[in-house]
Amino acid sequence: MNRVMVQRTAILAGAAFVLAGSSAIRAQEAPKPGPEHKKLEYYVGKWSSESEVKANPMMPSGKYSSKDDCAWFQGGFALQCRSEGAGPMGPMKSAYFLGYSNEDKVYTYYGVDNTGMVPTTVSKGTVQGDTWVYTDESKMGGKLVKSRYTIKQLSPSAYSFKWETLGNAGAWSTVLEGKSTKAQ
Repeated sequence: MNRVMVQRTAILAGAAFVLAGSSAIRAQEAPKPGPEHKKLEYYVGKWSSESEVKANPMMPSGKYSSKDDCAWFQGGFALQCRSEGAGPMGPMKSAYFLGYSNEDKVYTYYGVDNTGMVPTTVSKGTVQGDTWVYTDESKMGGKLVKSRYTIKQLSPSAYSFKWETLGNAGAWSTVLEGKSTKAQ
């Protein structure tokens, strides 16, 4: 066999391998959202929130209100939400994702806002009945802060929420507490 024939044979064999591989890939079905992802359906829609920021070292206390709009991100595995509001620190805008990690078997939250706060971790959550609890550990003002965010579904169109941080004495302190209602 001459060199040209060997090269052609190698090219044809390679092409056959690629075609066989691509048909195997097409035969596999795209992943589909599971029941854990479907639980996030509760948060789809437009929500209005009223809350009270408690005195804390991270921000001034006062009233906070916001409007959130959450929709399924392409594929149905996560929600993409946008929020606009106003509080003791002035106007606020944020974007965040709610999802479920099949790998870690936890719900996830990741968001950014216009105050420059960019978390270095993803909050991880669990759900028990109508109560969702997200926890994380991130830096705020140069200090490592443990947070807990609890959501209690009150009805199909309302939930209460509370954000707490763990203090040096090992006790949880409330930073923010409020209620959200779904637009009709």
